[in-house]
Amino acid sequence: MTIRPSRLPRSRRGFTLVELLLVLVILGTLAALVLPKFTGRTEQARITAAQTQIATFGTALDAYEVDTGSYPSGSGGLQSLVSAPSDVQGWRGPYLKSDIPVDPWGRPYLYEFPGKSNPSGYDLRSSGPDGQTNTADDIVNGTVSSR
Repeated sequence: MTIRPSRLPRSRRGFTLVELLLVLVILGTLAALVLPKFTGRTEQARITAAQTQIATFGTALDAYEVDTGSYPSGSGGLQSLVSAPSDVQGWRGPYLKSDIPVDPWGRPYLYEFPGKSNPSGYDLRSSGPDGQTNTADDIVNGTVSSR
């Protein structure tokens, strides 16, 4: 009895070319369906993180204003939420648990008091994904309108 090479035991056979191509087509189809859903999520997550951080700053700035009678001004700006300014009475901070973070794109948040867009309050913004201020993609506090 002779064993032909084409009649190898099932455990020693490999995949056929058709089976491999079918698996590749299935994987390609799945990738084409799934990848577009995840591509825009990173940027949206950064925008949401900036909005959340600006809201946190807003709460801390309001607490600062209640304690001192005014929002932080001058070059200290947001740093006044972490360390007491020498010329301010009533400071009961720190108003933030950590140092002032940068925005999700690695740039500092822009704080101004009195604000140009909100003269009775403050302007607080991230320049957004493009890194340029006063553009449509700026993330701003609720009282400031994007330009």
